[in-house]
Amino acid sequence: MSKLSLLSAAALCAIGIGFAATRGQAEETPHLVPAPAADEAAAGVESETAVLAGGCFWGVQGVFQHVKGVTKAVSGYTGGDKRSAFYEVVGSGATGHAESVSVTFDPRQISYGKILQIYFSVAHDPTELNRQGPDSGTQYRSAIFPANDEQTRIAKAYIDQLDQAHAFAHPIVTRLEPGRTFYAAEDYHQDFLTLNPRNPYIVYNDLPKVAALQKLFPDFYRTEPTHVLASR
Repeated sequence: MSKLSLLSAAALCAIGIGFAATRGQAEETPHLVPAPAADEAAAGVESETAVLAGGCFWGVQGVFQHVKGVTKAVSGYTGGDKRSAFYEVVGSGATGHAESVSVTFDPRQISYGKILQIYFSVAHDPTELNRQGPDSGTQYRSAIFPANDEQTRIAKAYIDQLDQAHAFAHPIVTRLEPGRTFYAAEDYHQDFLTLNPRNPYIVYNDLPKVAALQKLFPDFYRTEPTHVLASR
């Protein structure tokens, strides 16, 4: 991927906002929300996957790449079919896909509930409908794609818990969409935050999320991130 092409990809992800988000737009404000009252029981398995959507996948992936217990975080598309799982097509907002991240984690080190707490606290604003920060469209919706009935139960109970506790000033609009297939995104989207920390979009929109992770979840923050491309 050439530098020019990479910058073009950055412009596409931030389409409609110019060089980066303007100071006049509302900013996502990370804040620590209560831990889930219901969580998975220890099952003795070594690996589990959570698929989450919360705006441009660069930031969501970048956050979870810095979470202890996460072995891999892959940017991709979920909600539509395989034929439309390509960036230029998903960007139309008409495919049913959301930009999402497949988070593989070791449940002996971090629980599914803790993954969700980080997702709601620092990875995105779950009260923004079909948008996130400067990006708008159904492809930027807040959504959880549970892998099984247990994940569905925990996610639904947690959303209800946070709404009842008025953890946010506005109702949570995060959708639960079980039974969906995740498709990995193109290589030029993988590890984007860690490879391009000076990109204006990353600096303004996403590095603050990683900083919030370190501040709010110090026991689960790791300095050295996981990488998708280097592991191949």
